[in-house]
Amino acid sequence: MKKAFLILTSLAGMVSIALIACTSGSAKTENPVVISQDSLVKRGSYLVNSIGCDDCHSPKKMGPQGPEIDMEHRFSGHLANSPMGKPNTSVMKDGYVLFAMDLTSAIGPWGQSYSANISSDETGIGNWSEEQFMRAIREGKSKGMKEGRPLLPPMPWFVYKNLSDTDLKAIFAFLKTTTPVHNVVPGPKSLKEL
Repeated sequence: MKKAFLILTSLAGMVSIALIACTSGSAKTENPVVISQDSLVKRGSYLVNSIGCDDCHSPKKMGPQGPEIDMEHRFSGHLANSPMGKPNTSVMKDGYVLFAMDLTSAIGPWGQSYSANISSDETGIGNWSEEQFMRAIREGKSKGMKEGRPLLPPMPWFVYKNLSDTDLKAIFAFLKTTTPVHNVVPGPKSLKEL
């Protein structure tokens, strides 16, 4: 009898814990956290360097170990004056997508997309509000505009939207402190334009 009671009590406890865990809010809903601006920027730097923003938003130069970040143009997105050859889109029928040598442009069934300038320059996110940044990441809207076009692949906004509000604010705070790089990124192209 005691054994059955202990088993039932243990099961009830585990079910209670599971229900609480399953019904608690997602990572993006949280109580407001008060963080100093300096700590917010440091957290943003950590996140930007951890989740790979440079992978797409910073042009690369070929170095002895392969692609290296072009620090002069860090976070500038696809450079407007970057030479691009005619892409061989026939490889897409075999299930491939194409990337530019500096990894700032991709071609796939959606057409050609270019990584955005996320430096603090006015041609980047320098004039953006925090609200625009949050909308861009949470809703996948270009430039964070309510009526903006959808963000195109390979931008994984649908993954980053799960970050907490505090983390997204930290990323924005850090990006606003970066060296401004004046660069107007070209608009996307359809497959017909290629």
